[in-house]
Amino acid sequence: MNPPKMSPAVLRLLVIFPNVLSYILLIGVIIYITTNFSGLKAAEALNFWLILAAVLGPMAIYTTYSIVKRIRAGVL
Repeated sequence: MNPPKMSPAVLRLLVIFPNVLSYILLIGVIIYITTNFSGLKAAEALNFWLILAAVLGPMAIYTTYSIVKRIRAGVL
């Protein structure tokens, strides 16, 4: 039996949607840091949130680069 094939448009959507969610998360973390800067600094939790944003940013950018490269190569 042949397995059913997935439409390329649906496959792209399943790959791109989590990437969009990662950008939304990154923007939310940045907004949280800016709005609660003094409270985070007073609670000594600012380092954690800055490290989290510093890790999420490059990950989101690299994932986007990888997806665009695969779409241009015709893999996705």
